[in-house]
Amino acid sequence: MIAGYFANLTGQSGVALGIGDDAALLNVTPGQQLVMASDTLVAGVHFPETASGQQVATRALCVNLSDMAAMGANPRWFTLALTLPRDKANAEWLADFSAGLGDIAKQYDVALVGGDTTSGPLTLTLTFVGEVPIGEALTRGGASQGDAVFVTGYLGDGAAALELITSENSLYRNSDRLLQRFYCPEPQIQAGLKLRSIASACIDISDGLMADLGHICKASDVTAVIQTEQLPIAAEILELSPLDALEWALCGGDDYQLCFTVAADQLAKVDALIELGELDARRIGTINPADQSINAVSVIDKNNTLLTVVKPGYNHFGH
Repeated sequence: MIAGYFANLTGQSGVALGIGDDAALLNVTPGQQLVMASDTLVAGVHFPETASGQQVATRALCVNLSDMAAMGANPRWFTLALTLPRDKANAEWLADFSAGLGDIAKQYDVALVGGDTTSGPLTLTLTFVGEVPIGEALTRGGASQGDAVFVTGYLGDGAAALELITSENSLYRNSDRLLQRFYCPEPQIQAGLKLRSIASACIDISDGLMADLGHICKASDVTAVIQTEQLPIAAEILELSPLDALEWALCGGDDYQLCFTVAADQLAKVDALIELGELDARRIGTINPADQSINAVSVIDKNNTLLTVVKPGYNHFGH
């Protein structure tokens, strides 16, 4: 019964054998490397248990597509392992879920090629497969001293949206834009493609800017400095709660924008893309040498005063 809801998600070039056999057969484009990424989303942890089937589906696909963007990959195929509680294993919820899944899959031209379903607490595990020209993938490990640090889009929207969803007293309760940013964050696929051979390192912002830039610093054996006055924060958040806005931009997570570094000899290319409107990005800091005596990521204000950040980002197993 369940398989029928996903039958219209299987059509895409490169699928030699899709859903219905023990495994899929995929035709890889010559000259390309495969890029694979998996994410698990759990109700009550990664999305509210009250979320609709469509909201669950769109969020699940978009946050997984964001990993493809961070690698500069062109997303092609995905699998879905879906664990359903009894109250959601019905025609209404499944139709809503598959409609959301279909909308995003069509928008990004990706095909469902396999998966599994079982009974239990609502959990989704998606594995994405993309392609990138050999030697052109973006990684976390290429940043060097003197590189500029950029981010795409706005920061802090994801955390503000979570506040909206979870707090009865939220200042943002009437913000459709923030709800859209949480349940359907826009994966920066085109930005990732344009940054091939330009960015020295790249990561998507899922756990918070400081935490994820810290991953770049660790992989590249460098440190970084962020300037607060350069952070792109939506006016809606700044006007209602300036202090929260800064914390959310630095530490909130769930933004699914790209944080990337650019060497001095590549800056003109990035500036040109921004000037032409082909890349929505802003410079927010600088990469410095490794230094064991300081934090991997430091934050300074407009007066160059070092700020103390208590919570650097989301911890998947911490409290």
